[in-house]
Amino acid sequence: MPKQCDYLIYNVQIATMLDGSEPYGTIENGCVAIDNGSIIYVGEMDNCEVTPLTKFDGGGNWLLPGFVDCHTHLVYAGDRANEFEMRLNGQSYQQIAEQGGGIKSTVNATRKASPEALLASAIARATALIHEGVSTLEVKSGYGLDLDTEIKMLQVANTLGTELPLNIRTTYLGAHALPLEYAGDPEGYIDFVCHQVMPKVSELSLADSVDVFCESIGFSPAQCERVFKTAKNLGLNVKAHVEQLSDLKGAKLACDYHALSVDHIEYLTSEDVVYLKQSNTVAVLLPGAFYFLKETQKPPIEALRAQQVPMAVATDLNPGSSPIASILTCANMACVLFELTPEEALKGITVHAAKALGLDDRGIIKAGCRADLCLWDISHPAQLVYGINQYNPIKRWFGGQLV
Repeated sequence: MPKQCDYLIYNVQIATMLDGSEPYGTIENGCVAIDNGSIIYVGEMDNCEVTPLTKFDGGGNWLLPGFVDCHTHLVYAGDRANEFEMRLNGQSYQQIAEQGGGIKSTVNATRKASPEALLASAIARATALIHEGVSTLEVKSGYGLDLDTEIKMLQVANTLGTELPLNIRTTYLGAHALPLEYAGDPEGYIDFVCHQVMPKVSELSLADSVDVFCESIGFSPAQCERVFKTAKNLGLNVKAHVEQLSDLKGAKLACDYHALSVDHIEYLTSEDVVYLKQSNTVAVLLPGAFYFLKETQKPPIEALRAQQVPMAVATDLNPGSSPIASILTCANMACVLFELTPEEALKGITVHAAKALGLDDRGIIKAGCRADLCLWDISHPAQLVYGINQYNPIKRWFGGQLV
C-alpha cells in the first residue's frame, strides 16, 4: 500500500549533491516526498509510491538543498566603510589602527550596542543570505572580547533562529584579538577566555563550537592549544582560523584536536593537507576575504583534491575583511579566484559546508535528511555559480514548510 506523507514536490530536476555517476548527483524527472519535516523519498517520479496530502508541481525546474553558510561574523555593530575609503586614499592598516580603527572600532561599537540594535542589523544581513537560498548559518562571536558582550553576541545569534526561517549554529571566538584591557598580556587574556568565559558559554549552552585566530597578529599555537584543551574538556567542538597570513602550523594543531574545520588556509602547505584527511577535517575556503584584502597566496587546491579533503565555501561575512552577504557571489569567487569547478563550489555551500558544522542531515537531498530545499528557475546548476546577482530561489522549503 502506498505510504502517506505530508508533501510531495514533483516534476523537478534534482541536484542531490550526493557523490555518484551523475554530476551534482542529478535525478531527472524526479520527486521528493516529505513527512514531518524530513525527506522520506527521493527518486524518479515513476518509482514513487506515496500518497501526499499536498502536491507541488515544480514545473521542470531544479531542486537543490538549502545552502549552508558555515563561517560568518554577522553579529556586530557599526561598519568600517570609512576605513575602506581611508585605505584607498593611501593610509596603511597600522595608521588606521592607531586612530582607533580596525577591529578596535568594531569592538567599541559592539560593546555599546543594545541587544535589540544588534539583532536588527543581524536580521538584515541574514535576510540577504536567506534570499539567496541559505537555510543554515554559522555565527561567531569575537567582537566583544569581554564576558558580557560575548554572551550578548551569542544570545543575539541564537535569537536569529527564532526570528527567521534559519538554522543557527553558534561559535565562541574569544581568541580573536587582544582587547585593550589585556594589552601586552596575551597569556592573561587566554586565562580569562579559558577560565571565565568558556565555562559560562558552556553553562548557558550558547555555542556549539570554539574558534581561534592562530596568526602572528592573533594568538600563538601554544595559546590556541590552551583554548582547544579547554573546549574539549567542556564538550565543545573546535574550529580554527589558520594559515591565512603565514604558516604557523595551526592547521596541524587543530587537526590534532579533531577540528570540524580549518578556515582560510591560504598558507597551508601541500605536505600538511594529509593531516586534514587523517582527522576528517573540512577545509573552509573564504574567497571574499582573499578578494577584499587583495591577497595573492592561494589555498593548496590541488593538494586538497588529491587527498580528497572536502572543501567548503563560506562568506566570512564581517565588517573588516569580507563585508559580503552573498553566498553565491562567494561561490563564484571560489571558481574564479581559486579555480574550483561549479560542482565543487556548489558542494562547498551544501554538503561540505554542513560537514564543516558537524551536520550530516542537511546539504544533500536524501531520505532521512531535513527538508530544507530551494527551487530554481535555471537550465543547469552551474548557472547559480556563473551568474552574479542573477538568481534567487523561486520557492523555498524550510523543515518541510513552504516559506
